Order: sequence, then C-alpha cells, then structure tokens
Amino acid sequence: MKGLSLIMTNIRHTLLIGAPCENIYRALTTADGLSAWWSPNTQATPEEGTVASFPFENGYVKKMEVAELRPGEFVKWICIQGDQEWIGTTITFSLLQREMPVLLTGHPEISGQADQNPVDVKTLLMFEHNDWADYSPSFAECSYTWAQFLRSLKLLCETGTGRPWPNQHAIG
Repeated sequence: MKGLSLIMTNIRHTLLIGAPCENIYRALTTADGLSAWWSPNTQATPEEGTVASFPFENGYVKKMEVAELRPGEFVKWICIQGDQEWIGTTITFSLLQREMPVLLTGHPEISGQADQNPVDVKTLLMFEHNDWADYSPSFAECSYTWAQFLRSLKLLCETGTGRPWPNQHAIG
C-alpha cells in the first residue's frame, strides 16, 4: 500500500540488577553464564562473528550470531536458527551502571524496582527482542518467557543461582 511504512513488532524489558555490569556482561557472553540463566549446555564464545548455540528439548536448538559486543555495556545477537518467527530477529542487552539518582532521572519507571532492591551496586539492563513480523501468540508467549529468563539472569547475578530452562517458570 502506498504511503504506509512497515512497523516491526518488538519486545522490551527494563530491569534493575544488583550486580556490577561486568558480572552481568559475563553472564550474557560466556557459555557458563548463559547456561546458568537461559539454556543449560549452551555453547558460546564471547567474540563477534561467532555463533552461540542454545539447546532445548528434543534436539531443538536456537542459534544466534554474535553481531556486536562492547564489554560491560552491550550485547547484540541475530537469530539464525530457531522458531520461524525468531529467524532474522535481533536481541540486544544494554547495560548502564550509574548512581541511582541518575538512573532514576533517565528511567523513572524503575523507581519501584529501586525501592525493593537494597544493594549498593545496581545496573540497569535494557533488553530488546526486535524485528518480529507480527503480534502473534508466539510473540506474546515469548515476551512473557523472556521476562522469566531475565528474572533468572537477575537471580544468577544477585544470588549466584539462576533458573534456566526448563525451570524458568518455577515458583519459589
């Protein structure tokens, strides 16, 4: 249709993690870190141009090209294998460590998280899973499940123990 622009559908989550950004970055880029919060037995090398492999059940594997890394600040993946709706999507993790008043000035939406997180060192994680073709049932489920996995990442970085697949939805 003439004059219409294509608008892609995106998942976004913002969370405060009580850990230094270097620790979170390590959890986002190393096989041990990724295995501890997302998918056990992950194969990953923290180098641009490599492919990270995330095994799940019954031989199902998601693969991400590591497209960009900025140590302690930013991770970008491009999905090259997985659910059809995922292929070609991009996943980014942006890390921002600042004094709490500065974080709250730029991101007032995290005030409730800040009030409930008493640790001194806090890092803001801004997560995006971009370029979905449509708001679909898979998109909705994925947004919810990403929130659970990001909670697992937060738990790993704050307590040393995450809740990777298949326990990301477990209570308690």
